[in-house]
Amino acid sequence: MRSTPKIRRVQLKINQSDESVILGIVSAEPDYKLSLAINKNLGISLKNSSPLIINGMPGDETSFSRFSDSSSSENLVYDLTSNRSGKNCLSGKLKNIDYFFRIHDPDNETNLDQAVSKLREMDCITAVFTIDAGSVRDKNINHLIH
Repeated sequence: MRSTPKIRRVQLKINQSDESVILGIVSAEPDYKLSLAINKNLGISLKNSSPLIINGMPGDETSFSRFSDSSSSENLVYDLTSNRSGKNCLSGKLKNIDYFFRIHDPDNETNLDQAVSKLREMDCITAVFTIDAGSVRDKNINHLIH
């Protein structure tokens, strides 16, 4: 009689925080005006892309606007996602933040400190925060990282 082999569970640790940085932006400007201002200051090309759709209760889905740029490099991606859609927030724990700006840069082509300082200098932006996605206990933050 054959004995069944013992099943062993292996946990793979994938560190996505090295590849993606999420910045929280506080701004009273509408998303399209903010994306144009960011394009001008950072020299990128954010364009309106497919919205982030979150399914809540059955038959209830919420759409959050998104602007993306992946034209400058194959691996370098910028995403500007709204935290608000009507009365709903993408992240209830971070409801004071208006937009999430994700920089996916596995090749470390961008100088993050320089990008943050350029964003902070903009008149239409009130505040910029670096968000540690691992420390925020909100399931919707994971939708930003893909």
